[in-house]
Amino acid sequence: MNASPEWIEVEVVAAWPERVWRVVLRLPSGATLAQALADAAVREAFPEAATLPVGIHSRRCTSEQVLREGDRIELYRPLLIDPKRARRERADAARAER
Repeated sequence: MNASPEWIEVEVVAAWPERVWRVVLRLPSGATLAQALADAAVREAFPEAATLPVGIHSRRCTSEQVLREGDRIELYRPLLIDPKRARRERADAARAER
């Protein structure tokens, strides 16, 4: 009897200001985040996916993370400005308006 490998389905999503993208991947059980990001559908839409920050269900993780059925892999866009710097600039601007 042939034992067929188990498969899982995961979703890869990205939300940029100019576009939203989503694909469902079917991967072998035990696949890692790096393997999902190397999939042709992901590389075609986001060639830089392997270098972007990523998370699973809103939690940052590394490329060695083993995926589970139903995981939602999120590609995070690069920050335009450091959040601490942005807060500091807003506070400075508010002080200047007083």
